[in-house]
Amino acid sequence: MHLTTLQKRPDFLAAARAKRQPCGSFLLQARKRSEGEAQGIRVGFTCSKKVGNAVARNRAKRRLREIARLILPELGRDGYDYVLIGRAEQTAARPFHKLQNDLRRGLQKIHKVSR
Repeated sequence: MHLTTLQKRPDFLAAARAKRQPCGSFLLQARKRSEGEAQGIRVGFTCSKKVGNAVARNRAKRRLREIARLILPELGRDGYDYVLIGRAEQTAARPFHKLQNDLRRGLQKIHKVSR
């Protein structure tokens, strides 16, 4: 499944009003889109200045992008928007395999609730 990146502020705000799941090293937001809004899985990434300077924020977002690229085609659901929000001193420092497991668990919890 192809991932599309969220880039417009209204899409991020809509996801912020939807389900949230803390995942240890980041926060996962997920929302089911209405019919005809868009196709496939869409994903966005954000890190506030609390995460650190530009270098730290970019590193955290690169790590989040990579786990999304690896996991969302397998476990994400068509018709959903996902936003991964980096956390200060956690997203960039957590071992990569644990980041992946955090996303897997977060997706299972979000979709378990939505059934």
